[in-house]
Amino acid sequence: MSDDYPIRPANMDAAREQAVEVLTEHFSRNVMDMDEFEGLLDSVNRCSTTSELRELLSKLPPLESLKSATDLMSAPGGPPVVVDADRVRPRGFLLSVLSGTTRAGRWIPARKSFALGVLGGISLDFREAVLGAGVTDVNVLAVLGSVEIIVPPEMAVEVDGMAVLGGFEYQTNAPPRTDPNLPILRVRGLAVLAGVNVEVRLPGETSRDAKKRRRLERTGARRRTQVLEEPNESDGRQLWCLWAH
Repeated sequence: MSDDYPIRPANMDAAREQAVEVLTEHFSRNVMDMDEFEGLLDSVNRCSTTSELRELLSKLPPLESLKSATDLMSAPGGPPVVVDADRVRPRGFLLSVLSGTTRAGRWIPARKSFALGVLGGISLDFREAVLGAGVTDVNVLAVLGSVEIIVPPEMAVEVDGMAVLGGFEYQTNAPPRTDPNLPILRVRGLAVLAGVNVEVRLPGETSRDAKKRRRLERTGARRRTQVLEEPNESDGRQLWCLWAH
């Protein structure tokens, strides 16, 4: 039997959790679709021995032979690069009226930026941006338009905004940053019949990829909890044997 996925934990709960992590990694690399993933997770829960788990995992291709989309990306989580204060403009203005405005790649945002989108779209990608020390402010006003702000997981972000017949959204699972020396991106604004979305993405990740990753993280976490909490037939047999003796 293949040793690509050795499972040597002290109990079956830990073994099942380890197997779920292996399946989750394969799913993230597009080895299987959602139905196959859910089916294999159910199979993991039905396994009563580590030998059965090894047999189930042995049918998967070794991870070393797969190419993940993240292999082409720089590793996230590193400390952000801080630019010298004299290279940071004090103010910046971005305007989009019946058109589109984009900032992406290696760029230096102003200390205070104002973004106005009227019947247009603005996209600000901070994944490769170089911020000055301290707080970088982005003030947004979207009217019948949209403003998209993309940030990397390692960036400290503060969002405070409101929407009138629109949306002002920000959601992240990234742990809070406690280092006071890290630069902070502060987004504030108003959306009127418009949408402002602050989204966390990995380097090179599209919005669709980010949604898939978040769905995978939620599914994996939920299924890991279910696998650990759901009763197993073998556990019942063991309890019966203990009671009978």
